[in-house]
Order: sequence, then C-alpha cells, then structure tokens
Amino acid sequence: MTAKWVECPRDAWQGFSRFIPTEEKVVFLRKLLQAGFRHLDLTSFVSPKWVPQMQDAEEVLKALPPPEGRTYLAIVANEKGLERALQAERLTHVGYPFSLSETFQRKNTNRSLAESWPLVAEMVQAVEGRLGLVVYLSMAFGNPYGDPWSVERVLEAIARLKDLGVKEIALADTYGVADAGRIRNVLEAAVARFGPEGLGAHLHARPEEASAKAEAVLEAGVYWLEGALAGVGGCPFAGDELVGNLPTERVLPFLEARGLATGVDLSRLPHLAEEAARLKLRYG
Repeated sequence: MTAKWVECPRDAWQGFSRFIPTEEKVVFLRKLLQAGFRHLDLTSFVSPKWVPQMQDAEEVLKALPPPEGRTYLAIVANEKGLERALQAERLTHVGYPFSLSETFQRKNTNRSLAESWPLVAEMVQAVEGRLGLVVYLSMAFGNPYGDPWSVERVLEAIARLKDLGVKEIALADTYGVADAGRIRNVLEAAVARFGPEGLGAHLHARPEEASAKAEAVLEAGVYWLEGALAGVGGCPFAGDELVGNLPTERVLPFLEARGLATGVDLSRLPHLAEEAARLKLRYG
C-alpha cells in the first residue's frame, strides 16, 4: 500500500527574511527529486510585494527537469497568479488557499469568501485539460478568530467544491491548534460522506505532536499527507515559532513502518533535513 507525501519547500521558504538565490533553490529541489520525492509544492505565483521569496517562480520551474509523472505545484491567490501559472513551463498543478474563516481568507488572499467562490469556479474552467487543481481548505479544523466553524460546515464546503468540479481537496490545520482527536473526527466525517479519494491533510504541529497527528490522519482512512524537511515553515500568523510543517524526516519513517510506501529513499532524509535547517539558518 502507498501513501502520497507532498513535500512543501514553498511553505518552508515563503516566510524567510532573506532571498534564497534561485540556484540554491534549484539545487535543493533537484536533490529532493533524486531522493525519490514525486510531489512538490515548490513555489507560488503571488505579488513579490507580499511574498518576495517567490519572485523567481518561473525561473525555478524552468531549471527543473521535466516532471515526467511527478507533481510540480504552485500556489495562486488571484486571477493574475492563475494567468502566470497557465503560462509557466513544467508546472503540473496549481493550489488555491480557500479558508473556512472569513477573517483568515481576507488576511491571506485579500478577498472575502463570497468573492472566492467565483474564483474557484473560474480556476476549474481555466485549468481543465492543462493543469491539475488542488484546493487547500484552510482553517478546516477550527480557527482562533471566533468565526463560525463546525464539522458540518467543513462537509458543506467540500461538497460545494466538488460540485464545482474540484477533484483534490486538502484539509489544512493552518494554525496547528487542532489536536489529534479533532483531526481524526473531521477527516472520518469527510471520508464517510465523500470517500477517501482526492482528500488530503496539510497539518501544522509542534515537533512532539507530529506523529500523533499523522496517525490520526491514517486512522481516518486518509493517505495523502504533506510536510517539510526539518519541519520548517508553517503559518506566519500562528504566533508560535515552534508550530511548523510536519517534519518529513520523522513522518516518512513512521509511514513506512506502518507498511505505507512513499517511494522516497529514507537514508537520504537526515542529510536533506540538515540542508533544510541550514537554509533556514542562513536565510530565515
């Protein structure tokens, strides 16, 4: 049995204070590919004013080998980003961050939920036959703003996305505040209603919580997880510097021990995690 692991250097790097030279990004990404990573969330097409780290998105993609069955995903937040993505070389997927929280959607994409639904519909039409589309349903496990949240609201959002034609939806614990029990309960409800196909989990956690949260995902019947080497990255609004992405070097051996193949050479993970940590030290 296999698990889908999405490595997220984009999520790791986007908040760094200093720009990582394009050549260094490409060298690191090529090492990920050589180690067997097949799904990369590697850049974003957003304004350099807001995320200067990703200003070289087109150049990074051009410098990579052809995907040849691998996933090269970039985040887009508006129509202009989508237009750039459609013109980019080697890109296979775009990801759109859609929040269940009105407050966070405005913070993250500068548009309301009501304004976001038509954009998703436009994306579905624009990428058809050209790129895959992943919608990241952020704040899927609750939010710190007091905005309405319930499991039923999560299910309603998934149903509406599916009705629009979205086939891949990753539920995100954007602030890393949900415990393993809530993660399992929400995902179990989603799997019960929609089945596991096309459902993933993008979780943020303190290092000591990573294994329990990953296990909750598996217990719910979901086998698409995401994270980053050394646990680098996470939500810049979370307010807890220890909350980061699920650390790849911990979670992949955990998955393999449970009989879930990832296709990644585990012997390379310690060195890659060290490199990821060095990049953070140098540029973060």
